[in-house]
Amino acid sequence: MNAGIIGTGRCLPEDKLTNFDLEQRMDTSDEWIRTMTGIEERRIANDEQDTSDMARVAAQKAIADAGIDPADIGLILVATVTPDRPFPSVACDIQQQIGALNAAAMDISAACAGFMYGVITAKQFIESDTYRYVLVVGVEKLSKITNWEDRNTAVLFGDGAGAAVIGKVSEGRGILSFELGADGSGGEHLYQDKHLVMNGREVFKFAVRQMGESAINVIEKAGLDKEDVDFLIPHQANIRIMESSRARLDLPVEKMSKTIQKYGNTSAASIPISLVEDLEEGRIKDDDVVVMVGFGGGLTWGAIAMKWGK
Repeated sequence: MNAGIIGTGRCLPEDKLTNFDLEQRMDTSDEWIRTMTGIEERRIANDEQDTSDMARVAAQKAIADAGIDPADIGLILVATVTPDRPFPSVACDIQQQIGALNAAAMDISAACAGFMYGVITAKQFIESDTYRYVLVVGVEKLSKITNWEDRNTAVLFGDGAGAAVIGKVSEGRGILSFELGADGSGGEHLYQDKHLVMNGREVFKFAVRQMGESAINVIEKAGLDKEDVDFLIPHQANIRIMESSRARLDLPVEKMSKTIQKYGNTSAASIPISLVEDLEEGRIKDDDVVVMVGFGGGLTWGAIAMKWGK
């Protein structure tokens, strides 16, 4: 039996920061931001809400959705580059908070591709019968490393968390194929030096190429054709990058997840946040072939082809 997603949840801060708010803080405009990125607003966590707080809420919702007991979770993987502190890990924090006292726990640092790294790691433990359930959380509080004086990056990022419980699913469903990759030579283009620093031109070129290639690769590895894909969930980084991936798959616009306008780029949280919204709004149905693909600092990338359902 394949490993698959059996429960999902998310947490989004209540406070919204709109493009019009940013117009008051820096030399930018709503029209420019929307045209160049597709973003209209983003969620910003307050001083009392740290990374682990959002992770805990998303995790609890995913566990409830899966209908399992937290004590049955064997491993917790938290993908984040903005932990509360260097250690203990966010995974250890939420292990205690959600009552998953039998679980091993660790954080994963793969930037915006982190959730893909987490799910693919979880797959190995599930299919080897090492653990019955693995909790994977993608969470970021990027507002605490954003340079609010840099108009090129400050307009892009938001805060939030998304979580998934990975377990065995019925025959023919679950993760059909995957791809993980990294190119450390590109690390200079996207990194943290107190604040987040990005060479937008180089990251854009890399993302346009890699997102499309990775999506095609996992489709082929699964023995499928582009026509078999029912839905695409790309990392919500930039609408132009997302559209290039959709074009590579020849998908109509309604078959691509699009939440960037509401939440901005939430890094490791963007794919699971979008997944929850797509499920809630009925865009993903049982037995749909879903492709998820992300890229991030490192440079890193990851993609999954899966047949949805338990």
